[in-house]
Amino acid sequence: MSLQFLKALAERAVKTFAQSLLVALGAGTTNLLDVGWKQALSVAGFTTLLSVLTSIGSARLSGDPDSPSLVTGDK
Repeated sequence: MSLQFLKALAERAVKTFAQSLLVALGAGTTNLLDVGWKQALSVAGFTTLLSVLTSIGSARLSGDPDSPSLVTGDK
């Protein structure tokens, strides 16, 4: 794994964590679900783990070790 891959992976992981935390807390705020901070952080952590594992798998499937995406830059 290259430095470029790790930077892209970290960016995806941080975005996924923030998005899933906001969704979980938002669902609790709107009374859609009864979600506390502990549960929201647990959901955010698990979705982040899934994002990291998906990125690693995508790099292997795409054949581009510098990208955590299935989409390649080929035109």
